[in-house]
Amino acid sequence: MGVTMDGTKQQRRGNTRQRIQDVALELFAEQGYEKTSLREIAERLEVTKAALYYHFKTKEEIIVSLFQDLTKPIEDLIEWGRTQPHTLETKQEIVRRYSEALSGAEPLFRFMQENQATVRELRIGDTFKDRMSGLRDILIDPEAELVDQVRSVSAMFTLHAGMFVMQDLEGDPEKRRQAVLEVALDQVTQAHEHARRTD
Repeated sequence: MGVTMDGTKQQRRGNTRQRIQDVALELFAEQGYEKTSLREIAERLEVTKAALYYHFKTKEEIIVSLFQDLTKPIEDLIEWGRTQPHTLETKQEIVRRYSEALSGAEPLFRFMQENQATVRELRIGDTFKDRMSGLRDILIDPEAELVDQVRSVSAMFTLHAGMFVMQDLEGDPEKRRQAVLEVALDQVTQAHEHARRTD
């Protein structure tokens, strides 16, 4: 019995934590990170500052926790990718899952883009670069020609560009994500097939 009680309590706690993160990001986007106080986050959430404090002591903690939560799927993807054979299917699956992970983390990446000084201070950028290198190493065939290595890595940047550069384009965001994903999948496929032909 005790277990289920703890489980649900844990879940509810988790939800409060998520709500704090979401509301904080909204406020940061509206009025800027520097200008937002913990008190304002608590007010918008309609909780006391003490309740907020139970989860996060500072704004920095909120951003770092968001970063860890939202990039966890990327970390899991790297772990998974490292155990897979270097096949085209693996690479396509990585691109697909990465596209989903990015889509889930979009508000955070927008924050990172708009608050580069904060990101540098909090060392988030370094962690993100490490994750990017991890993904790159799985997508690249070390034996492949340089041009094919570049094609493989370009798939990642296509997904990034799709998120940043194309977010203002008219139309359905999900259709846009699918179109961007298709181009990224083309890039890994081309790289892979070209590498096979030149073997």
